[in-house]
Amino acid sequence: MLTRCLARTVTLAARPALARAPVQLARVAGAVQSPRAFSTSLARFSNESLSAKLAEEIKFEKDSNDPYTEPEFLTNFKEEGVWKVEDADGADEIALTRTFGGENIRIIFSISDLDADADIPAEAYDEETGADAGSGGLGDEAAGTAPGLPIETSITITKQAGGAVTIDAVAQDGMFTINNISFYPDADLALGMSSEDDWKRQGLYMGPAFDNLDEAVQTEFEEYLEERGINSSLALLIPDLAEWKEQKEYVRWLEGIKGFLEK
Repeated sequence: MLTRCLARTVTLAARPALARAPVQLARVAGAVQSPRAFSTSLARFSNESLSAKLAEEIKFEKDSNDPYTEPEFLTNFKEEGVWKVEDADGADEIALTRTFGGENIRIIFSISDLDADADIPAEAYDEETGADAGSGGLGDEAAGTAPGLPIETSITITKQAGGAVTIDAVAQDGMFTINNISFYPDADLALGMSSEDDWKRQGLYMGPAFDNLDEAVQTEFEEYLEERGINSSLALLIPDLAEWKEQKEYVRWLEGIKGFLEK
């Protein structure tokens, strides 16, 4: 009897536990599914909100300085009639072209340099330009002065008789700083813009670093460019032109994205 009583007691005690087990499993299953219910409750993204923000940015940029209005410095530059400005809508580059005697001169520069320069912290300028007044430097007045925008340019000079010279130089603070001068027997290779042309140029000897040339040779090259109008005035204009171009393309980009969202 004791054995049966114990068995009955065990059986009765076990039944409620077994009966409750499915309920507990159901609760666990419900807990696993709860994140799905949470995710469906998130607010959906609205194109209208982003489009409105883009419209605000476009208005701000145009109100501060409408980039589609040609600046006075560029109008005056064109009126001089020396250089032609090639500026295609949506392009990353600007080209300046002119003729000089039997030569054709082309200067190309990109607005992408402005984004690269924007990544440099202001503290870097303090370290590079700060001068010690007691060591023959410029003193406190020049310390912390940020330099102008450096714009890399590619200057190609071709002759009707054949051949070309390409000069890599940086326009900054009214100066062209020459880095390298390359010679091409084939002018078409120097002017070619295809990936194949670029690959062919990479396999050629590009000349020595400009700083490694004799100082007298460096001076002659600088005067060579000066005679062709590649001078201080042009070095001052190019960064301003690049900055205006970048602003114009930025607004065009904003308008393009906004128009795409609203289609």
